[in-house]
Amino acid sequence: MDPGQRLTDLKQPWQRRHALLAIPVVLVVVITLVDLLAPQDIHLGPILVIAPAITASFAGPGPTGLTGLLAVAAEVYIGVQEGTLDSRNVVVQVAALALLTCLIMFFCSVRERKGRELEKVRSVSAAAQQVLLWPLPDRIGPLRTACLYLAAEEEAQIGGDLYAAIHTDGRARVMIGDVRGKGLDALGEAALLLGAFREAVHQHTTLPALSAALNRSVCRYQADFTPKDEAGESFVTTLLLEIPDQERITRMISCGHPAPLLLRPDHAVTVPDLHPAPPLGVCSGEATPGDYTVDEVPFGPGDTLLLYTDGVIEARDRYGGFYPFARRAAQWTGSPPEVLLHHIRRDLLAHVGGHLDDDAALIALCRTSAHPPRPPRRNHPVGGPRRNSE
Repeated sequence: MDPGQRLTDLKQPWQRRHALLAIPVVLVVVITLVDLLAPQDIHLGPILVIAPAITASFAGPGPTGLTGLLAVAAEVYIGVQEGTLDSRNVVVQVAALALLTCLIMFFCSVRERKGRELEKVRSVSAAAQQVLLWPLPDRIGPLRTACLYLAAEEEAQIGGDLYAAIHTDGRARVMIGDVRGKGLDALGEAALLLGAFREAVHQHTTLPALSAALNRSVCRYQADFTPKDEAGESFVTTLLLEIPDQERITRMISCGHPAPLLLRPDHAVTVPDLHPAPPLGVCSGEATPGDYTVDEVPFGPGDTLLLYTDGVIEARDRYGGFYPFARRAAQWTGSPPEVLLHHIRRDLLAHVGGHLDDDAALIALCRTSAHPPRPPRRNHPVGGPRRNSE
């Protein structure tokens, strides 16, 4: 960022805050003048406490204390002008105003401390998201990609929903999943599955073998993350995709996860008919590749696959109505992935009134060509060929 622009960005909050400070100062002046001009039986001095109370709404304890000191000085000035400074009534008013100012400063200080703690929590959450949910690249082979995560907990930026994408051996493999539960309580199982996927995707050549391997990993370690009173109730719904670079198809396996939306350039939206297997972690027996059915769906240039978790389709408005996901997505079928998710995010939050009750994740994958673009030649290559990664 340009240093001049950075300085401008720092100045703007400072200028706004000082502009707001004029409001309580003007109130002190107005209340003082009206009190002096009003009849002797009308006393407006006690309402000077409004000044520090208003200041505390947008400033810290320092400016609040200065505004309170100005209000106390104004009360003393009124007492001097009216010749009542030594009366018990004015003395009590001044003392009460000073005490209330100190209380307001104290609560303002507590609020600022809590705010700093919240910022630390958010920074830790952001770091956890970067470690676990690696941001997807803009392109994976012939695909343009975009992703979106909306956490149900305001203090967090990550929870029980997860996604990952890896390009290997001329194909993209994508996973989106939803751990039972939400927020930070489901983070451990999400981390387990993401780590297992990133390792197993390079070891298993078929989607059924990959699905079986992921199920074994979840079953092996899920007891470490499940409370004893919820034993046997933990699972993860997942959708696994394999998109070859050279074929206009996509292969899918659903483990209890909703099927994606397939958006065509002509505003057509379809939902592939999948043959779901049980969610990962339902460990009634040892899973084998034969337990999983691969569904093949045409996926040509210009098509967009929209993957999502149930936090999207189960989002309700204030009347209890579910979010009409497919109908709303049909409005933006011709949009690039990042624009598509921007529209959906804004529309979804407007539907629920700004706050989701469950975590929500979305991935948009748009095939731009039948073949991936060739990487540029290098005059002095270093090392072997590089692979696209997450």
